[in-house]
Amino acid sequence: MNTLARLARWFGVDADWEHVPDDPRRAFHNDLVVGACIVVLTIAATELGRSAGMFEWVGAPESPEWLPHLLAGVTALPLAWRRRYPIMAMLAVYALFLGTGLFNGAVTQVATLQVTYFMALYSGVAWARDRRAMLIAVGVVLVTMFGWIAVQLTDAAVRDEFLDDLGGVAPGMISPWVSLTLYQLLVNVAYFGGAIVLGQLAWHSARRRKQVAVQTATIERQAQELRDHAVLEERLRIARELHDVVAHHVSVIGVQAAAARRVLTKDPAKATEALSVIEKSSREGVEQMRGLVGTLRQVDGTRPGDTAPADSASTANLAGIATLVGDATDGLTCVYRLVEEPSGASGTVPGPIGAALYRTTQEALNNVRKHSTARGASVTLRVDGHGDPAMPRGWAEVEVLDDGHPRPGTSGSGLGLIGIRERAAAHDGEVEAGPRATVGFRVRVRLPLPDGGPVGASSGEREVLA
Repeated sequence: MNTLARLARWFGVDADWEHVPDDPRRAFHNDLVVGACIVVLTIAATELGRSAGMFEWVGAPESPEWLPHLLAGVTALPLAWRRRYPIMAMLAVYALFLGTGLFNGAVTQVATLQVTYFMALYSGVAWARDRRAMLIAVGVVLVTMFGWIAVQLTDAAVRDEFLDDLGGVAPGMISPWVSLTLYQLLVNVAYFGGAIVLGQLAWHSARRRKQVAVQTATIERQAQELRDHAVLEERLRIARELHDVVAHHVSVIGVQAAAARRVLTKDPAKATEALSVIEKSSREGVEQMRGLVGTLRQVDGTRPGDTAPADSASTANLAGIATLVGDATDGLTCVYRLVEEPSGASGTVPGPIGAALYRTTQEALNNVRKHSTARGASVTLRVDGHGDPAMPRGWAEVEVLDDGHPRPGTSGSGLGLIGIRERAAAHDGEVEAGPRATVGFRVRVRLPLPDGGPVGASSGEREVLA
């Protein structure tokens, strides 16, 4: 990158940002006040200079007494627009400087006007929206001002008058006129260079502040989105748990209540058995609901997503699947199979994985009862601690099959299958759910095991018939 490219980058020529006040109306009001104050101070300083004989001392031309005050005040006036129209205000100040200097150079030396020239150049660099136009305008100002200085220093009359005042004696080692020329050059380079550098530093500082503000707003917006997403995820998780807990037990109660009604007068013993199942299922439902509410009310700092609601107060774990299948006696013959690799691997599956597979089994069996004519179903739990390329740390899966046809007039809302898919997605798992090639329905959910999953060398298989 060459020098010109570096300068263009430093001056923000291609920047896609504009330095504008946060409150333009208030900024303009403040600039009007500041500009008015500088005009008043400039007029006062001009009168002090005139009263001290400064204008006569430099041989100022004859003019009305009020004219120097007017010239000085008008020169400072554009500062009131230094942030609204920074480039125009800068050019106006220096154009008025030239006009005033051509009429009476002494007026341009008033101290407050020196401040005005500095502020105009500083503001033009700091607040210009069009950076290319700003560089052109600054170039015009610098060429004009240093040209003005060069004209003054090369004026023979001025040089002769200066040397005559010294009486032809050189006070130092360097020629008086050369010394004056170098002095004027150094002072003006520092003056104009300082205004430009400080203005550009102010531009960069404002840009950094704006970038930080934008980044802060982005972070806050993203944090709010994450909070909203977390709330939504929590609502969905609670909805899944409520659906699983309530739907399962209510479905069992409904089936058993219908059976009890049919045999109430014919076979009181079977009616009593059905009512016992209703009692047991209702108690389990209440117990799990209490566990769910207790988990939602936890205030010990544990995140709600760290444990599955109601799981700690129920059998919602891998070992509970066998009990769940064993309790499925309401007109449905269920077979439970456990396939482990190695033997005992199911006992080391983490609780959240076991709870997810338990809820999947519960929902799948509930769907068989409600939406299928099946008389038999099978539940197969497989745990592989060695893994495969897709799940190298091992996996645990449950597969539920039935042999029935869809029951007419029992199409559900699909929330159960949605809950199964969401639960699997929370563990980066796989889901297969749909009709079998022959007859019946199939639900298979496979979840990857985290680090530290089961290891060993032997395998085992057990079967339970319910």
